[in-house]
Amino acid sequence: MNRPFLIIAIVVLAGLGLASVFTVNETEHAIRFQLGRIVKTDYEPGLHFKFPFVNNIRKFDNRILTLDTQPQDMLTSEQKFVEVDSFVKWRIINVSRFYTATQGNEAIALNRLNSIIEDRLRNQIASRTLAEVVSEERVNTMRDIATAANTAAQEFGIEVVDVRIKSIELPDDVRASVFDRMTADRQKEANRYRFEGREEAERIRSSADREAQVILAEAERDGQRMRGEGDARSISIYADAYGMDEEFFAFTRSLQAYRNAFQGRDDVLVVDPRSEFFDYFGGEAGDGR
Repeated sequence: MNRPFLIIAIVVLAGLGLASVFTVNETEHAIRFQLGRIVKTDYEPGLHFKFPFVNNIRKFDNRILTLDTQPQDMLTSEQKFVEVDSFVKWRIINVSRFYTATQGNEAIALNRLNSIIEDRLRNQIASRTLAEVVSEERVNTMRDIATAANTAAQEFGIEVVDVRIKSIELPDDVRASVFDRMTADRQKEANRYRFEGREEAERIRSSADREAQVILAEAERDGQRMRGEGDARSISIYADAYGMDEEFFAFTRSLQAYRNAFQGRDDVLVVDPRSEFFDYFGGEAGDGR
């Protein structure tokens, strides 16, 4: 065997070897065809073998992809137009069915998926009022759209992971009426909060006034009781003291009376000298004569 022939044989064998292997990445689905017929789809990531010239391989992305739909004019249940702009998150879950339904053409798949989403979105918007479409109900709307679209898209081997509405634009006349309604609703809610606040304030003030009156009444009651007990105790002490020495008690009371009567140098008191007031001004033992 001459040298050129050996080199040609090595090159051919190397080419056949390279043509017999292929790799599948983690982000790919792979289909092996044999003379145009699908024979295997469940390839794990890694290195795999095929028969050259008999088998061919097609690969498709298995990651979650995004379909950004065009804004569409849609009617609500109140027959009001809204412009809805949305996007879809999707992925291939059955590569064999996907290839059979779309001939492996992603553009065909996206076109069909767009039709499914648009149809379900239009149905959901048509079943809701404008207030529901632009309010928190939009979360339920997107969930219902995703569920309905996912059921329809499984026919093409596609899973609809999520549907999101990016924006809902209103015509100018509808936007003004919606803003007016929203303003009125917020004003109504604010008035309700103010009324509840005033009602609560009145209740708190009434309760505080009632508690204050109860506290004052109890304090007045306790004060009257304590004053009565003090007066009774004072009278008892006076009575006991008077009973111990009546003459001395009368003398001290007279001294107190003199002190109160003659507080200044210029005070003048016109009294009969023989009155009881001067009993202790006189002679012995308080004899005033």
